[in-house]
Amino acid sequence: MAHDQPWRASGTTRLPLGHCCQVTAGPSGSLLDTLHDGPSGVPVIAPPDLTEHLTVDTRRIRRVPDSQAQRLARFALQAGDILLVRQGTLGRLALIGAEHTGWFYSSSCLRIRPDRTRILPEYLAAYLAHPPVQRELVAQAQSGTVPSLNSAMLNEFPVEVPPLARQQSVVDALADIDEQIEVQRMMLNRLVTLRPSVFDKLTRGE
Repeated sequence: MAHDQPWRASGTTRLPLGHCCQVTAGPSGSLLDTLHDGPSGVPVIAPPDLTEHLTVDTRRIRRVPDSQAQRLARFALQAGDILLVRQGTLGRLALIGAEHTGWFYSSSCLRIRPDRTRILPEYLAAYLAHPPVQRELVAQAQSGTVPSLNSAMLNEFPVEVPPLARQQSVVDALADIDEQIEVQRMMLNRLVTLRPSVFDKLTRGE
């Protein structure tokens, strides 16, 4: 497996993820046996809540009672954490925002907490979501009835780490592209909505 060593003369290094992040597996199922669908309590993010856009869909989020929060304190999330699915839809991930601070995560996820002096959370999320990296990550999964990843595997998983300034340039460029994608998506949705009314008007000779 990878070791601390120069990867490219440009300053990028290839490190085991555990050298620049803390990886923590989710709580055991017994600690989440009071999950419920009600509006009160602390939200718990599960694999179905992670979207393909690296965000969290909160519409069907489940919760644990406030009285149980203390025993789950070490699994609390903070802005910049990355959640990665370790069972089920392997490799799906989300970047945790400030609005999710203090929430918990399920036993089917791993929490990655980047060392910001070495790697930016936004860069790492984009890196781990990159298709070739996703394929390499999923290939590491333990075989079995339900393929899975664990924290030991993830700690050894190699990550390309450019200098922080270059990481920020990557993040900014991808943000610009994502903004353009959203603009184009909105235009497409508008045209799809407009199409039936144009058809009606044209067939009526208006």
